[in-house]
Amino acid sequence: MNQQVVLGNQAIARGLIEAGVNVVTAYPGTPSSEIVPSVIAWKKKLGLDTYVEWSVNEKTALEVALAASWTGKRAAVTMKQVGLNVASDPLLSAAYTGVVGGLVLVVCDDPGPYSSQTEQDTRLFALFAKIPTLDPSTPRQAKAMVHEAFAVSEKYRIPVILRSALRVSHARQNITLDTIDVTARKARFQKDPTRWAATPRYRLLLHRELNEKLKNIENDFESSELNALKEPTTGRESRRYPLGIIAAGVPYTTAHELLDEFGVETPILKIGTVYPLPRALVNEFVERCERVLVLEEPDAAIEYQVPDRRRVLGRLDGTVPNAGELTPEVLRSVIGELLVETQALTSVPPPPDSGWDELLKTLQLPVRAPRLCPGCGHRSAFYQIRRVFPGAIYSSDIGCYTLGTNLRAVDTCLDMGAAITVAAGMYHAHHLDGKQPPIVATIGDSTFLHSGMTGLANAVHTGARFVLVILDNSTTAMTGFQPTADTAQLADGTQGARVSIADVVRACGVKFLVEADPYDHEGFTRTLKEADAFTRVNTGGIAVVLAQRPCVLYDRAPLDAHPIKVEVTDECDGCKYCLVAFECPALVMNIQTNKVEVDRRSCVDCGECIDACYKGFIVESQPMTIFELATKVGAEQGLAP
Repeated sequence: MNQQVVLGNQAIARGLIEAGVNVVTAYPGTPSSEIVPSVIAWKKKLGLDTYVEWSVNEKTALEVALAASWTGKRAAVTMKQVGLNVASDPLLSAAYTGVVGGLVLVVCDDPGPYSSQTEQDTRLFALFAKIPTLDPSTPRQAKAMVHEAFAVSEKYRIPVILRSALRVSHARQNITLDTIDVTARKARFQKDPTRWAATPRYRLLLHRELNEKLKNIENDFESSELNALKEPTTGRESRRYPLGIIAAGVPYTTAHELLDEFGVETPILKIGTVYPLPRALVNEFVERCERVLVLEEPDAAIEYQVPDRRRVLGRLDGTVPNAGELTPEVLRSVIGELLVETQALTSVPPPPDSGWDELLKTLQLPVRAPRLCPGCGHRSAFYQIRRVFPGAIYSSDIGCYTLGTNLRAVDTCLDMGAAITVAAGMYHAHHLDGKQPPIVATIGDSTFLHSGMTGLANAVHTGARFVLVILDNSTTAMTGFQPTADTAQLADGTQGARVSIADVVRACGVKFLVEADPYDHEGFTRTLKEADAFTRVNTGGIAVVLAQRPCVLYDRAPLDAHPIKVEVTDECDGCKYCLVAFECPALVMNIQTNKVEVDRRSCVDCGECIDACYKGFIVESQPMTIFELATKVGAEQGLAP
């Protein structure tokens, strides 16, 4: 009963709970989002008083957790790899000031990338920030590393990063449910201005102290059980091996399995402590090999730290692809070819046939690009933005509404909050030439609270003029429906204070603010035109439209209250305008009839597509008369009229 099969993120959450974490903060982002809900689930099940919050952004999350650690509490903060960019300012200072209670940053990388704007490597960030970093290969090891991270953090009074990757965070493995650390850690902040409020003179001293800490931590890592050498059962008496492998994270697990599959014994050094790298251990291994292959993702954090790279193969020399996930298919080729060169294999064997490829072919699944969900209010907003501003510059942001690119209503997507600042930059650049093209920025409610507020304040202050549409669907939909600060709901379901987006917008100095429902096509279109007009009058400025419509997957109540069932008339001529301009997944083309049909399996009866056919061939369904119903039933049963 003390064993459970869990996601990697759930394993990390269990590790945090077992380590006696007192404070957990986060901003949601795939592949990290499941950690906080799992912490809350364990907290409630075990009756713990752990404080947990969804913060408005990663910088805020880290600063709250850091302050808790300064009081002696154990704290953790979770985010995805690009979230670390937002948290970088306090993180670099935290490395200098240090901590009191253990502080662990769980940062989940996305090699691929599959749901991120970059493929950046948190381990390289750790080298830059001088933060010790652990790199698990499996969910079970991730859980164990949480304990080690807190131990290192408290021993050396330094933040520690636990870097998980997509295939660890979203893999499943059985873990042991161990006992919970119930050590009482009373909050007690001891004032020390030379550390917590250090001036540049003291920061220099703290930097020297940090360097000394890292030297001692590296010495500890030389004998850490998180690093392990697996040598061949035969040939150990040989002073040198033709080929050795250094691997970390998920590539270690993949390489280990491939060597077993090939039936080849090659020494492989597993590195769990990627920074500071135990260089003596690595050097000794390199000296015993003719060539060394370094396998890691998504970049070359270990490879950069190897002192003598003359015999090292990896990403830096092109042996390993320098971008993309190191899938089993990729590593099969890389490792197999090197084993052939060293005559350990005569040829690279083909992958075993699992039968899945043939099975998938029989399913004949259609290839579909990512789309906004049926009934999504964002689609209606984008559709009308395009009609009102056909030649505008469309700056947008990070969220499910980035799929507005499919509707040709998104021209730029840089980072969270950049929709507003890019729009301001576009305005000022064109204004220098005496021009004011229509500029429409779109940003989600959670993203606006994350990092849009400062950009809006700056845009108002500098006199920029554009239309800003805040797409408010009442939740953080893309990452799992986490509550935003614009709702009263907190992370654990309890009630807090609501931070009104409308009030924030007004506080930034915006004079034009209209709340509108994108389902109200006529009213929403009128509002967009009024907003554009406001940006062009002498007394005008930035115009904000707050497009409010709950996410269909999060809250169906408005739809269920007013369902509108539609049908495509027989007059449909297959022009595909509705499929291209509106792009609802519930509208599909019947190749045999060359007509558009409504897929009842996915249609949510929102009725929004009626306006998407300018020819009037999509109409609201009318209830059948008794005669029509009887005729239909009779036909289905093979009865004569």
